[in-house]
Amino acid sequence: ELTRVILILTKLYDFNLGSVTESSLWRSTDYGTTYEKLNDKVGLKTVLSYLYVSPTNKRKIMLLSDPEIESSILISSDEGATYQKYRLNFYIQSLLFHPKQEEWILAYSLDQKLYSSMDFGRKWQLMQERVTPNRFYWSVTGLDKEPDLVHMEARTADGHTHYLTCRIQECSETKRSGPFSRSIDISSLVVQDEYIFIQIKLPKYSLPKVSAPFMMNDMHIISTDENQVFAAVQEWNQNDTYNLYISDTRGVYFTLALENVKSSRGLEGNIIIDLYEVAGIKGIFLANRKIDDQIKTFITYNKGRDWRLLQAPDTDLRGDPVVCQLPFCSLHLHLQLSENPYTSGSISSKETAPGLLVATGNIGSELSYTDVGVFISPDGGNSWRQIFEEEYNVWFLDWGGTLVAMKHTSVPIRHMWVSFDEGRSWSKYSFTSTPLFVDGSLVDPGIETQIMTVFGHFSLRSEWQLVKVDYKSIFSRRCNKDDYQTWHLHNQGEACVMGERKIYKKRKPGVQCSLGRDYSQTVVSEPCVCGQGDFECDYGYERHSNNQCVPAFWFSPSSLSKDCSIGQSYLNSTGYRRIVSNNCTDGLREKYMAKMEKCPGKAPRGLQIITTDGKLVTEQGHNATFIILMEELDFGDGIAVSYANFSPVEDGIRHVYKSAGIFQVTAYAENSLGSDTAVLFLHVVCPVEHVHLSVPFVAIRNKDINITAVVWPSQAGTLTYFWWFGNSTKPLITLESSISHIFTVEGMNTVTVQVAAGSTLIQDTKEIAVHEYFQSQLLSFSPNLDYHNPDIPEWRQDIGKVIKRALVTGIPDEQILVAVFPGLPTSAELFILPHKNTTERRKSSEADLEQVVEVLFNALNQNLVQFELKPGVEVIVYVTQLTLAPLVDSSTGHSSSAMLMLLSVVFVGLAVFLIYKFKRPSTALPSQTQCSESSPRVQKSSCDMLQQMFELQIRNGNPACSLSTELHNADLVKKSHDGCHPTVYIHLANCLSAAVSHLYLAK
Repeated sequence: ELTRVILILTKLYDFNLGSVTESSLWRSTDYGTTYEKLNDKVGLKTVLSYLYVSPTNKRKIMLLSDPEIESSILISSDEGATYQKYRLNFYIQSLLFHPKQEEWILAYSLDQKLYSSMDFGRKWQLMQERVTPNRFYWSVTGLDKEPDLVHMEARTADGHTHYLTCRIQECSETKRSGPFSRSIDISSLVVQDEYIFIQIKLPKYSLPKVSAPFMMNDMHIISTDENQVFAAVQEWNQNDTYNLYISDTRGVYFTLALENVKSSRGLEGNIIIDLYEVAGIKGIFLANRKIDDQIKTFITYNKGRDWRLLQAPDTDLRGDPVVCQLPFCSLHLHLQLSENPYTSGSISSKETAPGLLVATGNIGSELSYTDVGVFISPDGGNSWRQIFEEEYNVWFLDWGGTLVAMKHTSVPIRHMWVSFDEGRSWSKYSFTSTPLFVDGSLVDPGIETQIMTVFGHFSLRSEWQLVKVDYKSIFSRRCNKDDYQTWHLHNQGEACVMGERKIYKKRKPGVQCSLGRDYSQTVVSEPCVCGQGDFECDYGYERHSNNQCVPAFWFSPSSLSKDCSIGQSYLNSTGYRRIVSNNCTDGLREKYMAKMEKCPGKAPRGLQIITTDGKLVTEQGHNATFIILMEELDFGDGIAVSYANFSPVEDGIRHVYKSAGIFQVTAYAENSLGSDTAVLFLHVVCPVEHVHLSVPFVAIRNKDINITAVVWPSQAGTLTYFWWFGNSTKPLITLESSISHIFTVEGMNTVTVQVAAGSTLIQDTKEIAVHEYFQSQLLSFSPNLDYHNPDIPEWRQDIGKVIKRALVTGIPDEQILVAVFPGLPTSAELFILPHKNTTERRKSSEADLEQVVEVLFNALNQNLVQFELKPGVEVIVYVTQLTLAPLVDSSTGHSSSAMLMLLSVVFVGLAVFLIYKFKRPSTALPSQTQCSESSPRVQKSSCDMLQQMFELQIRNGNPACSLSTELHNADLVKKSHDGCHPTVYIHLANCLSAAVSHLYLAK
């Protein structure tokens, strides 16, 4: 039923404040003759932002308040006569009404949340957070079982974008489902007619099957009419153009329809493709194509199979002949639809006026944006006439029998033009006595009536003006059968268009009779005999210059049987398919139809193995999930399949690796005709938790030193080491945990190692004092220090500073360095360094260093070096019973006994460090995980050898080895089948080091 109610919402935008400050709601019940202002019914202080009319019940109206002022909605059930106001706890950005249920609404909030209502907005329920703007859809009638199902695109907790579905009253996390398991590209979900489109990093998917074999940057769905998809695809080598593809009836396989179609961006940044589907006649499209940097307009009458340029008019407005020879000159049109719903746009056609097109364009070699006029075609784009030399808005009234034109200009106007003969002649009418700045016209449902409403301003600061224009008075009478004529749709003289001959009825030009609301068009249609123009190339085929369809270089025709099993049959394409919606019969139809053939057996082909997340690394102890893909597999027993997921379970094959390393994963498929193999190399890592950089405290300049990174757990698999020295900007990268390095600069040098395992990266940093020469001495302490030793780095640093303060008495602070070793018993190393800037006075400096050593040793030997750990706890510092290491420098003439002594010191220090490092794991190492390893013991063979040396020293009377029999026996009892206890090892090491010291003193 045609309503006579018009609702208009006006808003006052303050450019100084940058916001809407006022709004007014107007209502007319006589189709625009009079208006009533309803501000008092919605609230005098209420500022409205949007007006919605229910698509299934025009009596139901919803108004949204301005979210910058308040969050509320106003609901009317009587065509806007009265309203009820409801407060909201969220701010609505847009609404989506259900196509069938008038009470059901989806609301999208400013903070990207989706809400649902089942009572026309009176109560709302949160459905999903982090929803992508404009990517939510109601259920598809005939496709979805539940009418309240909602399709949406949203970011999940993992940060990826997914395609989700749920019912509006059952949308908790447990009720939501993901029809497509993988993450998708943002803003790619499209639900249109029977199709659901998503985009991933691989080619586009049209659920449930792959739809296109192209590598693309972007894709837009143009049309899904008549069970066919028309898509615009921007491929990798395109910037401002798209290629048009058209699908088969399933929307699965696409063929190229037209290359390099012009694109542009709308006011809101949206992509606009210069493709226009002519309303009222199926199969006719117009497109602007870029050729050699020129934009030209093309037309097709068979849904993209053939395209041609538009023939320019024979004469101009003055009747002078137009010299324009194809293909060098033609008519070019602007094909953008108006983003303002109250203007006609640059091109217009109507379902109720088949064959009539009005468009803005120009005549020449390419499309122009300056020298433009308005052109009209009364026969579906075959012939064109120019009707205006400037831009005009043109509307269709009375089923296209009347055209109304208004100049598109920024200055005020008061005239409009009316034509009854398809623009051949125009009558001028005044619609206002005072010139009006026209903002738009309301012509819906003007195609069925003779009424339109023009709105605008008398001045830039005046209020809105609404002008009702009623054309009934200019029609003398109602049309009768003698007022009509017929016209034949054709394509450049070819009477068969899309396999049919069609005859339409329209009013005779110049007859001023009214068609009326009950007018119905009579279309005579009869099928044509199928010719070559009724068929397009099938998927995988290309049209060559001889007009024949041949396989493309990338396509194998035999692949069409891949869904086929032995003993069954399949449709083998001839390379042609009848254009969708083409109604031709007989003729070439039998020749070009796909032929039914028996399925051949084939060997397995296209076997692939991938991980579900696409990564080639996984963690030890975690599930690694594999997906097996098979392009083609014939089992040889009458069953042949093509699998998107060949895995035994829907979610893939899962396996847990118990050790780290690089593993070769192999999939193998075989039948009686052959086999196929796929290989994947998987890097299994154990997450590294701790790295310790082992470096000497002091190093000799220009001499190699060894630097080692000790990683825990040690069984972490293949690791990558990044070594940084000083302020270098480029690291040394190795797969080994140890390197040698030469320092060339004296002073404190920084070494940093970063260890990478999979996605984990940890590091440790140490400083090394680099000098030309130095002296060192091992220190030990009174036993009470061991009781208070927590064996942590911070404690060792603090104790080192305390020892240093106790040692330094008149000696420069920078010449003393004390390093406390990890483990028990507590031990340390004292480094005596040369004075700064003494390199040039080498001999005198060495003598000075000897004096410093003598002073320190006298103090240590007389037990004069001690410190108070805490009240009542005095700790004495001793010289370890080893001789002082000789002067270390860059020369090479050490005695054999000195070298033996130095090696002994290193051996003992390393032994103590290693054993006690693992003896106190609670303080020295992180807690164990599934990748950890047990603390090592000294191997039994090594223990036996040390025990024999130990007993030999007792027989030789070495006092350091004279342990009590009770302790000796107790420790020996602690030996086990896999080695001896660390306590035994400590006694043996101390005993042997004392023996070496005794030997050196004797010499």
